[in-house]
Amino acid sequence: MGTVGTTRPGSVAEAVAVQEELRPLVDLVGPGPSAPATVAGLDVAYAEGGDLLAAAVTVLDARTLAVVDSAVGVGRPAFDYVPGLFAFRELPALLDALDRLTTIPDLLVCDGHGLAHPRRFGLACHLGVVTGLPAIGVGKTPLVGTWDPPSVERGSWSSLRDGGDVVGRVLRTRDGVKPVFVSVGHRMSLENATAQVLALTPRYRLPETTRTADRLCRDALAEAEQAG
Repeated sequence: MGTVGTTRPGSVAEAVAVQEELRPLVDLVGPGPSAPATVAGLDVAYAEGGDLLAAAVTVLDARTLAVVDSAVGVGRPAFDYVPGLFAFRELPALLDALDRLTTIPDLLVCDGHGLAHPRRFGLACHLGVVTGLPAIGVGKTPLVGTWDPPSVERGSWSSLRDGGDVVGRVLRTRDGVKPVFVSVGHRMSLENATAQVLALTPRYRLPETTRTADRLCRDALAEAEQAG
């Protein structure tokens, strides 16, 4: 998978400049794959001290939701914690894990945000642009925006708005359970992103992609910490 742009800026100003440079490359229309064969989940776990992380990618068969490929990258956070620039902490390790895959997934599902970001360029946008793959963000909590609560039924949604823009959807994946925050990353429409998230949540609030990647990165982090 080829990449463009730098993922290791040397300063906050340089990181913001990278986001501003790459943002126009984001495809917010798609429509993206309506029936992907494989879908990848991406997640990162941090050691308690914050000086070590494990980034995991799990590739699922979109029909059965069985894991068919996976990879892990372990390393140090590549950037300081700065709100709005969180992607730079994780990108090198996530790209390393993606490069270790034997399968190129049809869709990336990030544990984070895409367009629903202060500069409209969250982790899902950044990963989509640098890899060229369709990508969406599914956040457990919002980063920006206001919304009305969606109806309690699974599949109900309301618009996530920020500064007059619709930046995502607040989607109910389980009846009466807290919603998730879906936004476009790259080469996807918001309608299709919503449909893919519902397809990935047959039993739980979070997509199976996120659940499997979360387990893998936590296990990898524990092994790395034990190894010293």
